[in-house]
Amino acid sequence: MARLPRLSLAGYTHLILQRGNNGQTVFTSATDYEMMLNLLSDNSRKFNVDINAYALQPDHFYFLATPQSVDGLPLMMQAIGRSYVRWFNNLHGRSGTLWDGRYKSTVIDADRDLLDVMVYMDTSPVRAGLVAQATEYVWTSHAYFIGQGVKHHFDKLLAPHAAYWDLGNTPFAREMKYAELVKCGIGSSRQSEIRDAILKGWVHGTPSFVTKVQELTERRVIKKSAGRPVKSKSISV
Repeated sequence: MARLPRLSLAGYTHLILQRGNNGQTVFTSATDYEMMLNLLSDNSRKFNVDINAYALQPDHFYFLATPQSVDGLPLMMQAIGRSYVRWFNNLHGRSGTLWDGRYKSTVIDADRDLLDVMVYMDTSPVRAGLVAQATEYVWTSHAYFIGQGVKHHFDKLLAPHAAYWDLGNTPFAREMKYAELVKCGIGSSRQSEIRDAILKGWVHGTPSFVTKVQELTERRVIKKSAGRPVKSKSISV
C-alpha cells in the first residue's frame, strides 16, 4: 500500500518524530545535541515555525511545532535533516544515511491533547531508562516549562502554546501545575494513543476536530473503519 503523504497545516500543532536508521545513535555527546538545537533555532525562525516543545534522545528526537504556512514545517525539517547529517558525518568520520527514512508527523488537537503530548515527550527518557525522573534529563524543554533545573540558552527558541499559558495566571502557577502533570504522568492507554498517532500519521483529536481537519485536505486523516467505506473525514517510542 502506498504511504500517505504527511499533513502540514498552517496554524495547527504537529508532533514530529525522527529516528536514527535501524535504531542507531544520532546524538553521541553534548556537542551533537547542541548542534541540533542550534539548527532548530535557526531554521524555525527562517521558516516561521513555532517550536512549542522538544525532546532529544540518543537515537531519536521529538518536536512539537506549529507552522505559520503550509510549506514551513517540511522545509524546516528538510533543512535541519540535511544540515545535521552533513555535520554529524564530517565530525564523526562517517558517511551514508543517518535517519530512518522520512520524519513522521501527526496533527494533534492542541486544546485537548497538547499537555498530554508534552508529558509524553518529557517522560520518554524515563521510559527509556535513561533517568529516574524527568527533571534529571537535560535535553528536553522540561526545565523551561517547570522553571527549574538546568536550562539552555536554546530555550529562547521556544514559543509556549496557549494550552500551556492556560495552566495559570502567573509563571509560578503554570510551572507548578505543569510539574505536577509530569509527576503524575499519563496512563499506558494514552501513551499508546500518542505512539500510534505519530507512527501511523493519523490525526489525533476529538471527532469534531478530526472532521475540521478533514475539510482542509483531500488526504484521508483517520484509519478506515473495518468492513465499510468511510466518507471524506477526518491521528517511543
